[in-house]
Amino acid sequence: MKRTTGRIGAIVAALVAAVVIGAGVGAGSYAALSDNGATTVREVTVTTSNGYTETAGFSLADIYTMSYKGVVKITTTGVAAAPFGGEQQQQQSAQGSGFVYDRKGTIVTNQHVVDGADTISVQFSNGKSYNATLVGTDPSTDLAVLHVNAPASLLAPLRLGDSRTLEVGDSVVALGSPFGLEGTMTSGIVSALHRQMTAPNNFTITDSIQTDAAINHGNSGGPLVDLGGRVIGVNAQIDSESGGNDGVGFAIPSNTVRSVVTQLLASGSVEHAYLGITMVETPNGIVVTQVRSGTPAGKAGLQAATGTTTVDGQQVPTGGDVIVALDGETVSSSAELQSAIDAKRPGDKVSLTILRDGKRQTVEVTLATRPS
Repeated sequence: MKRTTGRIGAIVAALVAAVVIGAGVGAGSYAALSDNGATTVREVTVTTSNGYTETAGFSLADIYTMSYKGVVKITTTGVAAAPFGGEQQQQQSAQGSGFVYDRKGTIVTNQHVVDGADTISVQFSNGKSYNATLVGTDPSTDLAVLHVNAPASLLAPLRLGDSRTLEVGDSVVALGSPFGLEGTMTSGIVSALHRQMTAPNNFTITDSIQTDAAINHGNSGGPLVDLGGRVIGVNAQIDSESGGNDGVGFAIPSNTVRSVVTQLLASGSVEHAYLGITMVETPNGIVVTQVRSGTPAGKAGLQAATGTTTVDGQQVPTGGDVIVALDGETVSSSAELQSAIDAKRPGDKVSLTILRDGKRQTVEVTLATRPS
């Protein structure tokens, strides 16, 4: 069987894998099909041990009834180059999912669903479709914002939850249009947290949510919803050997969605802080393996590994700076460091604590804007 990764084919960075600081790929759109799913809420709250509130007493059928009107099917058309070097271009169509963000007609989906589209159409749960305009995209997080002039009666916004409060084992549902079967819901749990996905521009999407809720081609851009009817992620990728759902799906966390959508609505673009290193996790800590020329890391004098050694049967880089803290806060994994950088803005000054030749020292760095 062929192993599929990427746009509903997910790429997940393993522990002890190189990561580019300031990086993000997503679930793929299904050609000539669509993505659909939604959420609305009435609540009876139960507080769990971590303070996370879930809805009690609702069946999955109840959640679907409360949710489906907020999920949309997105169809795009665009011109593709002719195959085999031919001169005649071909018109292509593809479909994905999305959800209603507010009553102004804002729709959220994946960037890869609308990438290269000449026309975008949004279909609501009643089957009616409306042309949409692209407000902005962010390839670094694989998110896009659309606007549609649809009747207010069709705009049933889904509420964003707080993805930081999720725990492994929490129940979730995925809504969308796998293989064009609009109005589909699947259920599962949060299988793992703090995963990393590779975005369309090859940067890293941190804190991604892993779930075993069935996600397939066409689910791209649809919501991952908790038992309170809140969107806690945007379905983006799968990791699969079969090419379909193998029970390993990934969603962009809702807190990332909230931040990115807010910026896209304000200016049509998103700026991410950028350090400019490649790193790898080792038994000794986070080792810098590459420092890109002209980047903040390069200007600050960070040093990359110069060789390798074998530790417990694994090749481990040697001679490079080992990052142990940012602004005095310990970072023990590449995901933690990436998340800490993501929380900053271009122009912010940060203090990196490193080990160089076994000696602890501090390096001041002014973050730049992540390149496209």
